[in-house]
Amino acid sequence: MKTILSSETMDIPDGVSIKVNAKVIEVEGPRGKLVRDFKHLNLDFDLITDENGKKKLKIDAWFGSRKTSAAIRTALSHVENLIRGVTKGFRYKMRFVYAHFPINASITNDNKSIEIRNFLGEKK
Repeated sequence: MKTILSSETMDIPDGVSIKVNAKVIEVEGPRGKLVRDFKHLNLDFDLITDENGKKKLKIDAWFGSRKTSAAIRTALSHVENLIRGVTKGFRYKMRFVYAHFPINASITNDNKSIEIRNFLGEKK
């Protein structure tokens, strides 16, 4: 059965600005700017202000199935992660594991890239 309208909203925190342009969400905050494309989802994105003057992001799905209604919460979670990324940031940790051939890695290019040598036993 199709639901006529499924809708959810989320608050936009202070210090974060969000731009919506044709299902492309652009989040800008103190730690930078992140862009995410939601063109593959059949959803409507709107920036609204409530009666207290706070900005909110509203996502609507008209005549959606169960999967489309579930995609609303998924899109909201992605936007929450974008907001967390521009306010707090993310840290990625990587561990090298090998079974037989040892892997040698070095950080190059002003700590922006990793060079992996001797991968799968290759000699260069």
